[in-house]
Amino acid sequence: MTSLGRVLIIAGSDSGGGAGIQADIKTVTALGGYAATAITAVTVQNTLGVSAVHPIPSAFVEAQARAVLDDIGADAIKTGMLGDAAMVETVARLLDGAAGTPAVIDPVMTAKGGAALLAAEAMEAVRSLLVPRATLLTPNAPEAEALTGIGVQTTDDLRRAGEALLAAGARAVLMKGGHIPGERVVDLLMTPGGETAFEAERIETRHTHGTGCTLASGCATGLAQGLTLTEAVARAWSYVHEAMLRAPGFGRGHGPLDHGWPLRGPR
Repeated sequence: MTSLGRVLIIAGSDSGGGAGIQADIKTVTALGGYAATAITAVTVQNTLGVSAVHPIPSAFVEAQARAVLDDIGADAIKTGMLGDAAMVETVARLLDGAAGTPAVIDPVMTAKGGAALLAAEAMEAVRSLLVPRATLLTPNAPEAEALTGIGVQTTDDLRRAGEALLAAGARAVLMKGGHIPGERVVDLLMTPGGETAFEAERIETRHTHGTGCTLASGCATGLAQGLTLTEAVARAWSYVHEAMLRAPGFGRGHGPLDHGWPLRGPR
């Protein structure tokens, strides 16, 4: 039996509950872990998009995280929406202070509806400060393009971008292929020691809000509970797939997943 697993999540809030801190907490809890948070921004958001963002000062975010680390502790740290270069620098400092704790870095750049969640000038800070500190980096195809400058239109492109991110210092990358056209979706878990592919038929649905947050948090939970990297990713991947299939149909736009499906058992 796995341990409870303490996950410190450093990310933004989604008032619609489908992504961000809300999705992260639901995921960690559904997979049997314990979630603590440092909130980087409050958004006005629903399934139709993000209409406003209120950033939290980086010093206050650091204080939230240190309060958790100094008392409760963490077995893994997961990052999501960071917003600007100052926040990226703060997170890098926090990761250095928690040396030995696995860090799952989800390089969130845009919301599902297209709203920018990372300032353009912060991109270099993510490349130089977070990629080398990532136990696992989880970019989708557009994020991989932005981080590497490599065009990502095919699975082979995704692999090339993954190799570049490993060369840039990430210990492992989970290259997400959902943006690549095709009847099947292929995600690649890549490490210096090899590659594992996760593949399934594409689910035709508009209810995909928060898939990236959910997958990264699921991976962080597994690592916090002592699973191997491949075991953690495999469990998180299966969890997200089922959560998409069971999406409750809420909202008029990109709807949320069913994060609580393990509580209800088999369909």
